Order: sequence, then structure tokens, then C-alpha cells
Amino acid sequence: MSRATRVTDRCTFHGEGVFWDEPRGRVLLVDMLAGAVVELGPDLVPARHEFGGIAAVIRRRDAGGYVLAVERGFRFLDDDLAPTGEDLPVFEDATVRMNEGGCDPQGRLLVGSMAYDAATGRGTVYRLDADRSVTPVLRDVTISNGLQWSADGGTAFYVDTPTDTVWRFHYDGSDGTFHDREPFIDLSEEQGHPDGMTIDEEGGLWVAMYGGWAVRRFDADGTPTEVVEVPTRDVTCPAFGGVDRSTLYITTSRDGWGEEHAEPEAGSVFALETGVRGARQHAYAG
Repeated sequence: MSRATRVTDRCTFHGEGVFWDEPRGRVLLVDMLAGAVVELGPDLVPARHEFGGIAAVIRRRDAGGYVLAVERGFRFLDDDLAPTGEDLPVFEDATVRMNEGGCDPQGRLLVGSMAYDAATGRGTVYRLDADRSVTPVLRDVTISNGLQWSADGGTAFYVDTPTDTVWRFHYDGSDGTFHDREPFIDLSEEQGHPDGMTIDEEGGLWVAMYGGWAVRRFDADGTPTEVVEVPTRDVTCPAFGGVDRSTLYITTSRDGWGEEHAEPEAGSVFALETGVRGARQHAYAG
């Protein structure tokens, strides 16, 4: 049992999508429901970049700049996190929004959606290819969350939060498709529900437990190996960062509390020195 340490003041309403921006040596995360990207430099002092609407996922681009999943599509940003004017709409349904995702080893960005009211089966996982074409690849999901790949790229791990399961797929890197879905980790007996997820160089999955006060690690066989306690209830997303990628950064949320009842540390970023290196996360190839 380990315990994460608070490393920022309360800097988000609903922190999510934490990402180590390796070339710039900084942590990026989203304040999802406030439509902002939060930058944490070496001093870990938050700097906000406001976009409005929804800011769901941010990833670096191989060509320079960033891609940001917004409410119903994608927005491209320059190296200073300013919009380039290149917005890519994906769907028109105003009752649905983008939520969480990540890049596969080939540099495709996959982002899942969910209904604002979290209605069952309203979500879809979309694949943004390097040529900026968009393809639905998983349908009938509910709250699309953590998505990671094995080191060889042949296995994808995926969280649809209400199922309380980490699912395992055969992933075809040649065309970016999912096959042979099977349950991998059953979290139905744990406190909270699975949310964001990251993976280390040993193939261990670190799963944020929303409502569960913790990040839980499972080895490459799905065996539980570690619990990282977080001193606030709604834990949303972990990611490895730092010079040697051994620091686990953890986002949290105060959504749904009501300001007068919110925990004082909810919405802060926490961190833990783990002693294991995180797998390098992939950039978007477009």
C-alpha cells in the first residue's frame, strides 16, 4: 500500500486525461467540463489554457503542436497550445460528448464518447487516422474511459466504466481494429469504478478508481499487485512522467460534490514515485 502526495493546489473542477509531454518536459491534463488544458511545468505550478466547451484528451503531434479532443470532434493546436483554426467535427448529436482515449503504437488517436446523461450504449470509440479521416471502431459503449496497448501493440486494454471491467482485445495494428473482446480484470468487488488507466514497461496496468480513493495496479497477468491510496474520493486518471517516467501523476475531480461539500483536495493533482518506468506514450502521427 502506497499513498500519493498532493503536488498542486486545487487546479481543476474535473481533472482528467493527464499526459507527460516528454519533449517539453511537462505534464498536461484537461479540466474536462471547464474546457481547459492545464500545464504543469517543472515547478508544478498550474497554468491554464482556456478553450471553453469540453476538453477531453490532449496528445502531442509528431509534426509539432497538439491535437485536442473537444465536445464533438477534434481541434489542432500549435506548440504554444493556441488553436490553429483547424477544427475537425466528428458528430452532431448535442447530447453526446467526447470523453477519454489515447494513441496506438502506429500514431492513431482513439477517443471514446458518452452521453451527457450517461445513458447505456450511447457512446462510440472513434479512430482518428494520420490522414485525419475518422472511423467508428467500437459502438454501444456507455462511459468510454481508459485505453492502453501492450508493448508489442497486439493487445488493447479498455475500460467502459459501468461494466466494472478492464476488457482485453486483440488489436490489429495494420488497420486499427479491435477483435476478440474478453474480460481481463474484474473490478466489481472493489470500491469505486474504473476510470482512466496507464501502463508501465513491465506490462502492469494502473487503473484509477472513481469513487474509490485509489489507483490499483495489476500485473501483465491481471493479478493485483499494488494499491496507491489517494486522499480524495474521485480519482480519474493516472499517467507516468518525469525524466525517467517513474513518477505517477494522478488527476482527481470535484464534479458532483456541490461547492459547500467538496473535499478541499478534490481537483488537485497527486503524485507518487513508483520505482517502475512507465511505457512511453505514443504521439499522434497526423
